[in-house]
Amino acid sequence: MFSSFWNFIKRHKKKFLFTGAVVGGVYFLSKYAQKKIKEIQEKEATEYIAQARRQFHFESNQRTCNMTVLSMLPPLREAIVTQLNSESLTALLKTKPANKLEIWEDLKFISFTRTIVAVYSTCMLVVLLRVQLNIIGGYLYLDNSVGKSVATPLTPPDVQQQYLSSIQHLLGDGLTELITRVKTAVQSSLGGVSLKQSLSLLELEQQLSWIRAEVEVDSGRPLSSYMLADDENALADQACGLTENDVVTIRLLNETRDMLDSPEFSRVLSTCLNRAFSRLLDNLAEFFRLPVGDSAPNSAPDSLSAVSLPLAKIIPIINGQINAICSEIPSHFVQDLLLNDQVKEFAANVYETFSTPQELQK
Repeated sequence: MFSSFWNFIKRHKKKFLFTGAVVGGVYFLSKYAQKKIKEIQEKEATEYIAQARRQFHFESNQRTCNMTVLSMLPPLREAIVTQLNSESLTALLKTKPANKLEIWEDLKFISFTRTIVAVYSTCMLVVLLRVQLNIIGGYLYLDNSVGKSVATPLTPPDVQQQYLSSIQHLLGDGLTELITRVKTAVQSSLGGVSLKQSLSLLELEQQLSWIRAEVEVDSGRPLSSYMLADDENALADQACGLTENDVVTIRLLNETRDMLDSPEFSRVLSTCLNRAFSRLLDNLAEFFRLPVGDSAPNSAPDSLSAVSLPLAKIIPIINGQINAICSEIPSHFVQDLLLNDQVKEFAANVYETFSTPQELQK
């Protein structure tokens, strides 16, 4: 029996060797496949956790952006009102001075200028802080990433403070230059409009469009120049010296300048301005409504041209809009800017750029 068995083995030896090799190969291949699948699953889980962590950090950073904008609006409003003090003129008018008409003309220019400047500077503040805080946020994410040495942070606290203090340009010299530009445009547009002349909301919208065109198009100067000092000496002055931290601060300021000069930034700022001026007109429309039960011939009750008001009556309305625009209490005006989809997308792109390790960007 055993002789027959060994003869069978000899006759089919090659088949047994091949079958054994196949079975062994399948076994080891199966083990290798299981190992690779486990590695892939672990890698995917790690990447998912990292992505979720980064998403959480990003969303937290956006809430910080919103709170920072709201906290900066009162000092912005104070800076505007200080340079464009209409209250002193209204108080002077109550004394019935001899040059009453001249004071009214000054009040006309100041009222329109400060409201329009409030719109521009609030939009600039929203978008600029989105850039700055997402640059900082991206670097902070890298600083806190696994494997990163906390002993050598990319943005030490002193650097963050120096860098973020550059916002003072918008509240200082930048604001003064913007006021000069807007006031020139206001005088050009409204200089020939009599205080007695009546304007409809449609005509008022046209006036604002002319002013915007002169400020944004005809000036030949980018709006970003009012937000951040663009000359290297000024950047160095803002960084206050040449220590290691100051060099990092200057680098952050230059990176910010690159972002402000990008076409995407211009598009986002333009979107904010369009929405902000639209919201301003919505606020003004409340004062141009027909009394209940009245109607103008051939006009719908809510028509933009149905109601006209003398410019002298429009001035106080315009003058008071700064309180709604630069309000630390979340208003429809500010919420429209903070919740704008293009602003959110732009913020995500900035954060993505600066939270990605440099070696992965190359």
